[in-house]
Amino acid sequence: MTESLSHLSQTTDTLVAICTYNEAGSVEAMLNELREAFSDAVLLVVDDDSPDGTAAIVKTVGERDPKVQLLVRRDQRGLGSAIVDAMRIACDGGFDYFLNLDADLSHSPAQMPALREMAQQDPSLAVVIGSRYVPGGEIVGWPFRRRVMSKLVNRFATGVLRLPVHDCSGSMRCYRTSALREIELSSLRCVGYAVLEEVLVRLHQHGYKFGEVPITFTERQTGHSKLTLREAARSIAYMFRLAFESKR
Repeated sequence: MTESLSHLSQTTDTLVAICTYNEAGSVEAMLNELREAFSDAVLLVVDDDSPDGTAAIVKTVGERDPKVQLLVRRDQRGLGSAIVDAMRIACDGGFDYFLNLDADLSHSPAQMPALREMAQQDPSLAVVIGSRYVPGGEIVGWPFRRRVMSKLVNRFATGVLRLPVHDCSGSMRCYRTSALREIELSSLRCVGYAVLEEVLVRLHQHGYKFGEVPITFTERQTGHSKLTLREAARSIAYMFRLAFESKR
């Protein structure tokens, strides 16, 4: 379904992507809410061949909405590489804006247009981040311990990588594709969650500016989180590597 989206980019400048693995319980509701938020955007689902039938649900939605597109990856796994594949599709398809958010409804699609609006109003911004950690941002459903740990880890990451943002690990973002083309997506090496920080580091190295919009993050109600302790440890280790390389 995603061999060429250039014909669709002629009718919209925006591609919104969600990356899925076993999200059958939420993907249709997510696509419906995204369509309410963006009447014109192409909605892309990058699915890692979910055994629970996620792709079949997306295909059914796509039959009534031709701007819902699906990429099923059968020999790859991982959020990081899925996001990069979606970025590449947005860049190659001729879109001006690439937006991404979690597929489990922890991010509210209704808050996404504010990110694009900020990017449209300020051409100097390469990315606008939906931030949990700026005034007005909020996290709902997390216990106190998880809130504290998340904030400490985030501050650690932004400090080590010297990124001028408050929230460098959230995936709700609006990117300007012209900036993504300049950093050469093929140069990104992380295949896990740390790709979210890696992209920011590359953009920062090119002198781009970032914006942040406060959002509400809500703990997922269906399915299971894909962020394991092993993945979290690997991401932290990769952030140290990024910090070391940026000083060379």
